[in-house]
Amino acid sequence: MDKKKKNKPDKTWTASVLEGLKAQHPDAKPELVFSNPYELLIATVLSAQCTDKQVNKCTPALFAAYPTPADLAKAEPADIEPYIRSCGFYHTKSVNIVAACRDIADKFEGRVPDTREGLESLAGVGRKTANVVLSNAFGVPAIAVDTHVFRVSNRIGLASADNVAETEKQLMENIPEDTWSIAHHWLIFHGRRVCSAKKPKCGECFIKELCRAYREKESK
Repeated sequence: MDKKKKNKPDKTWTASVLEGLKAQHPDAKPELVFSNPYELLIATVLSAQCTDKQVNKCTPALFAAYPTPADLAKAEPADIEPYIRSCGFYHTKSVNIVAACRDIADKFEGRVPDTREGLESLAGVGRKTANVVLSNAFGVPAIAVDTHVFRVSNRIGLASADNVAETEKQLMENIPEDTWSIAHHWLIFHGRRVCSAKKPKCGECFIKELCRAYREKESK
């Protein structure tokens, strides 16, 4: 099959997959706890190679000590390391967080930028983090491709790519734009609860009959 065609699943099939994911994960939502764009930005940076659950244990004390970007901009990286040590890579993350907040204070009038260009200009903020903030803090349609989204979307057949950038591009082409943000959460929940990396729980999966990997496995 031509790869380009393979990357364009039938719209009816796609709609059925999305409905199945919605039915299986009606409670899908961001699992990072935040109350404003600043808190989400910092929490997302901290979540790199760390679980949302662990980040949520650290951020209350961090945000109590530094409630705004301006407050955190005045800190030194060493000042915040004790708050984020359990999130891993805390030396690098502390440097990036402080640098990002200083840029927010100096270049964006103390407000987290609401554009991709502005977000990606901040230290420690790549496309995935920018997508998370745009989608969940500002309501901009976006699909953040983390390890779960990458794995699950390519297994199911919503994408057929070997890298994150191409996966995001294909998902944006194949999923209706008004569904991008919630589909991102459906795919994450599915990856965490059902479609795990090593032992996917196909018996519990609502969309197994639609799943490319499942059908290929069953046909052998």
